[in-house]
Amino acid sequence: MERSEIVSLLEIINQQVNSPILGGMEEDYEELESMGLVKIDRESVQWAAVMTPAGNAYLGHD
Repeated sequence: MERSEIVSLLEIINQQVNSPILGGMEEDYEELESMGLVKIDRESVQWAAVMTPAGNAYLGHD
């Protein structure tokens, strides 16, 4: 995933309390999670991602 794609997804997640993972996007969100930028809540009916401190730092929102 290119930096611009990462930033775009992180900005979307950052604007919400959590970001529901829509069909077909699981792989992108899992990549962000593997980078430590988001945490996926797999316990909810619909998986959702939340920013981690590393994700906020990546966006410059320390």
